[in-house]
Amino acid sequence: MNAPVRTFADKPAVREQVPLLVGLMGPSGSGKTYSALRLATGIQEVTGGEIYGIDTEARRMLHYADQFRFRHVQFDAPFGSLDYLAAIRHCVAQGAKVIVIDSMSHEHIGEGGYLQTQEAELERMAGSDFAKRERVKMASWIKPAGLRQKMITGILQLNVNFVFCFRAKEKIKPVPGRQPTELGFMPIAGEELLFEMTVNMLLLPKAGGVPTWRSDNVGEKLMMKLPRQFEGVLGEARPLDERIGQQLAHWARGGNAGSGITPAEASGGGASVQQPATGPAPEGFDEWAATVADVVANDEETAAGLRAWWSATAQAEDRAKFGQHAAPVHRRVLARIKELEARQVTT
Repeated sequence: MNAPVRTFADKPAVREQVPLLVGLMGPSGSGKTYSALRLATGIQEVTGGEIYGIDTEARRMLHYADQFRFRHVQFDAPFGSLDYLAAIRHCVAQGAKVIVIDSMSHEHIGEGGYLQTQEAELERMAGSDFAKRERVKMASWIKPAGLRQKMITGILQLNVNFVFCFRAKEKIKPVPGRQPTELGFMPIAGEELLFEMTVNMLLLPKAGGVPTWRSDNVGEKLMMKLPRQFEGVLGEARPLDERIGQQLAHWARGGNAGSGITPAEASGGGASVQQPATGPAPEGFDEWAATVADVVANDEETAAGLRAWWSATAQAEDRAKFGQHAAPVHRRVLARIKELEARQVTT
């Protein structure tokens, strides 16, 4: 019997909205968690919705709870691939638009993770028969590989933006008869997931959130991923911040990453161009505007702290309460943020 003839359709290629998968690799002290939350805050200002933080690092993400607004999900062992997927799906079901996972490395080396699953399979298949263990070693990787692929497939099907934090450690590659090859800081994770990243950044020790894009180590060069469309955004040696998050999200929505203009900023605080407010202000507006003015005037306030407070979610809530009256107040907040950011650059 002849197989049915397949038919195909074509159309002009057009940029469409796609999720972001941002990878941050680095050892302890490189600034992964703080940088991830800054990027997530910037992304949120474009996409709206909530930021959710999946925390495997003994609640370390809560160290920054006074600087950023996010929902915290404590994730304890077991750290199996499908456990990660379940945690992610929980966040999505609750309305997450940006998910920070710190750390993704537990899926590889943690209790119940990829390596332990393989070891458990090997024990099940061969027990203490060492000769048999050698024979079935390759087959013992089938189950953990399948579970990981199911996790990756599940992640890629979600219309959510991710910032993944990966632990990294220095590695060498033995070479028979020669000196070992230094690979540099390598992420503790499976390559299958790393290769799915939209962009993958290396933060070296004491980097202060500044990614490194040049290295003499072959391993580091292989793991870095800087697509051409982001060279103007990430090529400069400066800390990862909310502005970069906005630019990445703007590109993901089909725009130009270099512009970095969010719909909220373009309209002075709204999703569409705001017309001048007419009529009396709603009840409670004067008190709210005075509170905002006090925050903006606080000399101890930082750009990051003000952006976290003035999140996309907060803007939406303000507009729901006060309508077009909120727009000029939002513009004053934005002007203050830009002023504080300019100070940081010059100091």
